[in-house]
Amino acid sequence: MGIIVANLFITLDGVYQAPGGREEDPTDGFAFGGWQAPVSDDEAGADIAAAIDRMDALLLGRKTYDIFASYWPHQSDEIAGVLNRVPKFVVSGSLTDPGWEGTTVLPDPAAAGELRRQYDEVQMFGSGELIRSLLAADVLDRLHLWLYPVALGQGKRLFDAGTVPSTFRLAEPVRSFPKGAVSLVYERAGDVETREMDAT
Repeated sequence: MGIIVANLFITLDGVYQAPGGREEDPTDGFAFGGWQAPVSDDEAGADIAAAIDRMDALLLGRKTYDIFASYWPHQSDEIAGVLNRVPKFVVSGSLTDPGWEGTTVLPDPAAAGELRRQYDEVQMFGSGELIRSLLAADVLDRLHLWLYPVALGQGKRLFDAGTVPSTFRLAEPVRSFPKGAVSLVYERAGDVETREMDAT
């Protein structure tokens, strides 16, 4: 049985919107598209590239798929080579004719969970809404957050209203990078428990 790993570039205040460029996702007048590059570095980039190299298949939500499909088929670097070569899956209830070669449309998160029977490591990038849906369906195996030292005060947040209460455990050692980013890999650990703090 394989695993599904969701990779997300995220700010200190939980925003994942448009890390890669100003025009990537200007929804709701988002003013900070391209926030990732100034706080990234070669070591963080190598870590991201290593995650891409490990993937056997790519899974995306519809909005992120549209962003990727408009960009990566026209690139020729090593990352583009991987993304254009591997099987791609997009969860969508409306897309019928995906334009990116090698793409299959899946109807719902449960269908995405079945990919673990076919592939060793299914990687996701972005796709915050799909991450929440996969967590709700309990078919996401790992959540890999690249946490950057930026706070924006606006934008799409991963754990927004409607998040299923959950606890997580670290699945890999924490890694830090020269410009202050941190790599955090979590696995689901169960329901949220509450208790009073012991007096000290």
